[in-house]
Amino acid sequence: MRVRTLALAAAVVTVAAGALAVTLSPASAATTGCSVTYKVTGSWSGGFQGDIAITNLGDPVSAWSLGFDFPNAAQKVTQGWGGKFAQSGAHVTVTNETWNGSLGTNATASAGFIGSWSGSNPVPTTFTLNGVTCTGGTTTTTPPTTPPTSPSTSPTTSPPPPTGAAPAIKVSGNKLVNKSTGATVKLYGVNRSGGEFACIQGNGFWDGPMDQTSINAMRSWKVRTVRVPLNEECWLGTADVPAAYGGTAYQNQVKAYVNLLVQNGITPIVEMHWNYGLYTGPSSGCSDVKATCQKPMPDAQYAPSFWTGVANAFKGNDAVIFDLFNEPYPERATGDETSGWKCWRDGGTCNGITYQVAGFQSLVNTVRATGATNVIMIGGLAYSNNLSQWLTYRPTDSLNNLAAFAHIYNFNSCANTSCWDSQIATTAQQVPVTLTEIGENDCAHGFVDGLMNWADAHGIGYLGWTWNTWDCSTGPSLISNHDGTPTNYGLGLKNRLATVSN
Repeated sequence: MRVRTLALAAAVVTVAAGALAVTLSPASAATTGCSVTYKVTGSWSGGFQGDIAITNLGDPVSAWSLGFDFPNAAQKVTQGWGGKFAQSGAHVTVTNETWNGSLGTNATASAGFIGSWSGSNPVPTTFTLNGVTCTGGTTTTTPPTTPPTSPSTSPTTSPPPPTGAAPAIKVSGNKLVNKSTGATVKLYGVNRSGGEFACIQGNGFWDGPMDQTSINAMRSWKVRTVRVPLNEECWLGTADVPAAYGGTAYQNQVKAYVNLLVQNGITPIVEMHWNYGLYTGPSSGCSDVKATCQKPMPDAQYAPSFWTGVANAFKGNDAVIFDLFNEPYPERATGDETSGWKCWRDGGTCNGITYQVAGFQSLVNTVRATGATNVIMIGGLAYSNNLSQWLTYRPTDSLNNLAAFAHIYNFNSCANTSCWDSQIATTAQQVPVTLTEIGENDCAHGFVDGLMNWADAHGIGYLGWTWNTWDCSTGPSLISNHDGTPTNYGLGLKNRLATVSN
């Protein structure tokens, strides 16, 4: 049953079993009114980010539509979140999503957007809520005595999200928990690749759509966590990056997507995936210096600046988790695991690595120096497949807010239950552990099914690689279309999330 209160008409609409019944309540006065706060939170040449807070001062409503006009005809909305944005000429309309339509008296809804402009970027001055001009006061009207026109009963195609925004998270013992309620939080979801490579290769910011529709498709799978790989040099806007895709422009794209995930009840994990530094030793993917392939460890030249910037961007929002580095493999360069773990923690000059290394202790310190209290996740050796000495070498954290993660594929060395029991399960007894990348390269899901069985039995969450429309044998990719159509490999994760994800 769905109940909707019609503003200015005091009517209750009930939809049940496909039939529409309209029942009029006794005539009574209706109060309307609203206030709007519009802020430009970031601006760059030709673009900007805006945030809008809409407060309903009148009677409660179950659906809202905000209207305003840009003063400059060259101002355009290019991407929005927290509401459905539409623009005709200078006029912009923002209507609620299915999950944030109810606004009680004095309740506030928030929406944000990325926009473009030329010439000037003035702030709109007049706003309406459900057709009523927002003056900061209220007006009382008498409802009509004739029945209102019946609203559409067309079902929405957008799946229901979790209630509200993603929760702030912290570490408690060996669990991640909701900071407000103390409830255990398990991370179930996907990786969304693209932000680590497209920018430095001159192909844009992302690989495929990163809008509300694409997130709706994720929600249809009951995805509750999305890991967002980033590129160190693109964030910092170094000379290696095409100017259009680096620095502030890249940062604003990342902030917009991460904020959109949070507003949809999805926990974002932001991580440094590709970084600067020449490495040509064992297991090197290529001999480049710029961040176009995988390095064994973060670099001391740029990584601290990257994490200072990312931590400052998201501090105060503990719904966002920080993953310091994708897949360390220093032991391949240093020659053995003991020296590899020391390089992992302490950084500096590491044998076989031709650049100065930022160890994870220094990066934890860098994040905390900004005042950020977010959960920090760190992987192990062997491309985050080896957690054998993670507890021995784990960095210290002033907030005791560190978690571990592992990556497991069918072609890894630690790809069986005995190894998972000895390395991952033992680590998970003391700190939270999540499998932030799982997958297989045979376009099937037999391996991940068994892995997820093991993880479920140990209370460990997992994220599939990757929500991209690639060849599942080379990606491997979970989807064949951004509408959420699964590959045969992706079907295993889709079916499992339907049973384990809240």
